[in-house]
Amino acid sequence: MINMKPIKRSKYRIALGKAWYTYTRYFEWCLNNKKYSANKDENYLPYLVYQHRTPLLRKLKNVEMWMQYNKVVNLKIASKCINKIIIKPKETFSYWKLIGKPDKRKGYLDGMVLYNGGFKPGVGGGLCQLSNLIYWMTLHSPLEVVERHRHSFDVFPDSNRKLPFGSGATCVYNYRDLQIYNGTGMTFQLIIYLDDEYLYGELRASSEIEQTYEVYEKNHHITHEFWGGYIRHNEIYKRVFYPQGYEVEALVTENHAIMMYQPFLENKN
Repeated sequence: MINMKPIKRSKYRIALGKAWYTYTRYFEWCLNNKKYSANKDENYLPYLVYQHRTPLLRKLKNVEMWMQYNKVVNLKIASKCINKIIIKPKETFSYWKLIGKPDKRKGYLDGMVLYNGGFKPGVGGGLCQLSNLIYWMTLHSPLEVVERHRHSFDVFPDSNRKLPFGSGATCVYNYRDLQIYNGTGMTFQLIIYLDDEYLYGELRASSEIEQTYEVYEKNHHITHEFWGGYIRHNEIYKRVFYPQGYEVEALVTENHAIMMYQPFLENKN
């Protein structure tokens, strides 16, 4: 049973918790024995593993468009920190270690930040679109996601959704990170760029990958909780197709999110 009844915390408790997790991450970066990806290669690696794009501007209920325009500025700045990064064998890609803290000195603007089931303006807002893109591409590769955080709230109704619910990776500097480990014998490279309409991503490799991947959801359903709210659930699966003619299916993650809008529930009578 999933008990996700919202917990109200004071602003002092929230600030203390954020400081604790932030400095714990700093210590982790300094003291653990991980080798983090830090180098770039101006030349593209020869083999395309997967590519994807997401629209930059979306009309969301009660969200003013200036937040979306500022998000595009933020994505341009953050993308430059990641574009062409190399992930060598036994290296770990860390989203926040590469981007650093988004602040106004670096040119970041106020964008939309999801907060406690709603949203508010915040410096660097909108960068989850970039972490979502990288996570989705990674699922279509032999790279291993070793840290990913799901959204606790489902804030906006689906609008032209093309990917499964819960197939993204939320990010909060620096303790909600996206980390990807390369346990293979080949090198990978992330290519990130924007135009006027889309955020684009490519995952490239030094050698050709023989297997192919399919990512999909199962068991999508909504439950009405005892405390009055609704929770949306699903499971994300990954199927790997090998050239020898066989396939392997594995559970990637479970998602559970409190719905912040009235769901449409099918009448089963």
